[in-house]
Amino acid sequence: MKKIHFSIVALLLLSIISCKKYDAQGNLIKDYDELEKANWLVGEWEKTDSLGTLKEIWTEYDDSTYVGESYYIINKKDTIHNEKIELMQTGEHLIYYATIKGENNDEAIPYQMTSDEDSLIIFENPKYPFPTKIQYNLKKNKSIMATISGKQNGKTSSETYVLTRKK
Repeated sequence: MKKIHFSIVALLLLSIISCKKYDAQGNLIKDYDELEKANWLVGEWEKTDSLGTLKEIWTEYDDSTYVGESYYIINKKDTIHNEKIELMQTGEHLIYYATIKGENNDEAIPYQMTSDEDSLIIFENPKYPFPTKIQYNLKKNKSIMATISGKQNGKTSSETYVLTRKK
């Protein structure tokens, strides 16, 4: 009976261990498949018009996190919007954390990825009034269309920005 019990435990342990990947030194290799879906965001993006320049810069922080910054500059010197962003995979979920200076007591607002395709990612937080949805769409001309939407003053509202990759 003990041999059968030990065999079952050993088989279960072996099946759990075999699902994980290790490098040559025996270190656990973590897979962040959800984060990889957003790897096309990494880089510097910009939109310039007569009012000013909107920039969004994404970098890889570590194997589970991308960090970003979004800001809008007018008159080539005045920053009127500044947002810190973290895109982090926790478990099976990809979470977009937005910290906007002067909003939400300067605390991060979480948005969970609710949809993804090859060139489209959608994050949502139905508990936050605006935006409740943040969407990034990679276009064929290598620009991204960023759309935020939700309710403002009781009315449905959305804003779309087309940014091009800086070289």
